[in-house]
Amino acid sequence: MTSEILNTLYIQTQGVYLRLEGDTLRIQHENITLRNVPMHHLGGVAVFGNVLISPFLLQRCAEEGLEVSWFSESGRFFGRLSAPVSGNVLLRQAQYRALDNPSTSLYLAQRFVEGKLKNCRLVLQRALRERGETDALTQALFEQEAALRMLPQARSLDEVRGLEGNAASAYFAAFGDLLLSGEFYFDGRNKRPPRDPVNALLGFVYALLTTQCTAALEGVGLDPQVGFLHALRPGRNALALDLIEEFRAWWADRMVLSLLNRKQLNPDHFETRPGGAVLLGEEGRKAVIVAFQSRRQETVQHPLFKEPVPVGLLPHIQARLLARFLRGDLPQYPPFVGR
Repeated sequence: MTSEILNTLYIQTQGVYLRLEGDTLRIQHENITLRNVPMHHLGGVAVFGNVLISPFLLQRCAEEGLEVSWFSESGRFFGRLSAPVSGNVLLRQAQYRALDNPSTSLYLAQRFVEGKLKNCRLVLQRALRERGETDALTQALFEQEAALRMLPQARSLDEVRGLEGNAASAYFAAFGDLLLSGEFYFDGRNKRPPRDPVNALLGFVYALLTTQCTAALEGVGLDPQVGFLHALRPGRNALALDLIEEFRAWWADRMVLSLLNRKQLNPDHFETRPGGAVLLGEEGRKAVIVAFQSRRQETVQHPLFKEPVPVGLLPHIQARLLARFLRGDLPQYPPFVGR
């Protein structure tokens, strides 16, 4: 699968060879040309998994300042090739300046939370249509709407976090009503350690998604530890946690509900440890990873583009949009809102 988004060429097709042909990047598979892309159209190349690149193409990319980023097939970041004078240091400088600017930090925190609230609203609205009203679902939807109305008036990060926290509490108070299987129950969010299978599954999928967001941020040259909504702590990828907020409900929560409601997982896939911690067992982890990677390959409609894009590239698209905003190339940062 090959996608050209925001002047970046994403190569996900395994076994292809990228070579330079004049002023054109040629994508080949077993000596068959799949696509030709003019070099002047590109701002960068991102390759996933088993993709070969000719030395001459790498040299040309370096000469023209086109960044090449390498990821595993599952999306883990490996490294990047940059020109001798890279714009990444300027991007990170802009990121640090934004952090020190209270109004910019507040604005970005609001945008991340806006994306989260709207996607939580979508999950709840879908549940109301398909399963009918319950008190918890109705209240949760009310809280998302109320937080969205109040969010633009927030004057501090604490206010933004308070709105997000109240909306999240109502959302998870209704989450148990979304479970159709009588094999599982949910009585609120808990973690470190999770105390029931649903929380164990949520935590595991959130961890997978955080890895994807971290890789996407590293791929564009942003510092994943310097966030705006989440407080900075040593060893904490705060910006990745900011970015994941846009995808928690739309990607992770819907996937958890699908796995449980379709009975792709059962209680035997979980283990209870001494002290009451509940974790996914080995077979459970394998099943979730397979489902997660399958979801990454599906295509969806991004609000900003006419053509469908792979789900796995959504964090990369949002990371690149964030980079453009921080550099001043975009007047606003548009959070991802699904359908």
